[in-house]
Formats: sequence, C-alpha cells, structure tokens
Amino acid sequence: MSWLPPPLPAPRQPGRYAVALVCLGNICRSPIADVVLSERVDEAGLAGHVTVASSGTGGWHVGDPMDPRAASVLLAHDYDPSLHRARQFAASWLEEHDLVLCMDARNLEDVTSVRGEDSAPDERLRLFGDFDPVTHGAEVPDPYYGGPEGFEEVLAMVERTCATIVSGLQRIPGLTGRS
Repeated sequence: MSWLPPPLPAPRQPGRYAVALVCLGNICRSPIADVVLSERVDEAGLAGHVTVASSGTGGWHVGDPMDPRAASVLLAHDYDPSLHRARQFAASWLEEHDLVLCMDARNLEDVTSVRGEDSAPDERLRLFGDFDPVTHGAEVPDPYYGGPEGFEEVLAMVERTCATIVSGLQRIPGLTGRS
C-alpha cells in the first residue's frame, strides 16, 4: 500500500487558508520552510488564498533575519530569504491559522503547552514531517550547531514536504476556484 499524507483540516474561513510553521528560534528551519512554501503556494496560483507565516517557540531572535547559513542555502537554490524577521509563537496563532506545523516533537510539545494541557487533540496542530513523503512523521533536524550540509538536508526535506502540502491545498474547494 502506498503512503498517503494526512488530510489537511478544513479552512476556518471559506476561500482562505493560513499555515503556520514553528521551530525553536525562527532563524533556521521554519524560515526555510516559510520561504519555500510561500514560493510553492505562489507557483500553484494560491497566493491570493493561502498565507504562510513562521515563528519560534523561543524569543531570543525576535526581529532578527534568518541565520546566514539558512539564507545562504536558500540563495544557492534561487529562493529569496531577505524579507524574513524572526517572530515568537503566540497562543493566538492557534486560532488564526488553519494548520500549525512544528518542526520537531519538542516544538510540538511547547505549542501544545501554550494551548493548554487539558485541550483535546487538534488536527490543526501537527509535525511538519507528517507530510514528508520520504520519511513520514520525521522531525526536521535542527542544523544550527552543524555545518552547511545540515542546512542542505533541511532544504531537501522542506522542498519535498512543501510539495505534498501544496498538493493538499489544491484539493481544498474554494482555494483554486473549484467548489
């Protein structure tokens, strides 16, 4: 049996869809995913309907551009990292976004704790790797303390996973002109 990605949750607002990407400091993994997913959404003709944002669970880098190594790998692959400024995840993002994708289990735990321990499981809160067609459910490794090869690995994971996410977005009625 072939792998099928989990279905995307329904939009909260017809004709609109908001995706949030979350990592630890919002300078490596989630900004790479934000840049790639935003470009893929635009290429698919969904930019008028789908918004993408990223944040970190920690506030150390708020207002900073992405890590120079993350920006470098994006530039080397013809992406534009220049607009990114780090933000910190806030509880309001859980209500403002249709899908919140965390880069690793710790990020997911941190976001879940913001939501509250007693909250029921939410289909809108998932691991980014749940949509990875190669390593289903894998965590996106944090390349911060490594070399350039770690950033290349993250980009490869992000590109293939974003393709799966965009494919799911294209199947949501009202986002592509279909009903």
